[in-house]
Amino acid sequence: MLGSTPHNQSFFQFVNFVVWSQILSTTFAKHQVGKMAPLSYSKTSRVPRRPFEAARLDSELKLVGEYGLRNKREVWRVQLTLSKIRRAARQLLTLDEKDPKRLFEGNALIRRLVRVGVLDESRMKLDYVLALKVEDFLERRLQTCVYKLGLAKSIHHARVLIRQRHIRVGKQIVNVPSFIVRLDSQKHIDFALTSAFGGGRPGRIRRKKAKSAEKNDDGEEDEDEE
Repeated sequence: MLGSTPHNQSFFQFVNFVVWSQILSTTFAKHQVGKMAPLSYSKTSRVPRRPFEAARLDSELKLVGEYGLRNKREVWRVQLTLSKIRRAARQLLTLDEKDPKRLFEGNALIRRLVRVGVLDESRMKLDYVLALKVEDFLERRLQTCVYKLGLAKSIHHARVLIRQRHIRVGKQIVNVPSFIVRLDSQKHIDFALTSAFGGGRPGRIRRKKAKSAEKNDDGEEDEDEE
């Protein structure tokens, strides 16, 4: 067995260098030939610049409690998405009204927001896109829709049902509370067919109670026979 000598340490460093060089070269080659998808390091949320702003802290805490969010990062994620949409709308508003780019990209952006249910059909203009709020996106979350449809007792109960795979959208089970529901998919939200709430196999506690009830019934029958 090799001891921990400077020679051995330098040897192991050299071996690690060779191995990592081969791994990096192989990864780069795969990127070049298109066999591997490019890595994405884009941020999904943005931390506020002023961490101890009282008004912002109160508003974020209210949103977290009202919509049953896990933490404030979910609020920051929606804020980043909203800022990107507003930035795109502002850039399009700087162009002429008859500009082909404004007509094409503006209509595509508005149609997408209407399809999701964030923007009303009576407000299909770029000016109204700038007036969107974080609450408009939080209202379209699957967690909020499940609670408002009456499938859950509370907004927090809705999150538990979704995470435990009790909710489906159409034929697909969705276990992501932040899933954005389209308007045409909202009517297809229901309990999963495999869920105990949707007529599937009963839960563990219910099976346990049913089993104990059967034993009690069998015991009473034996006593009657005696």
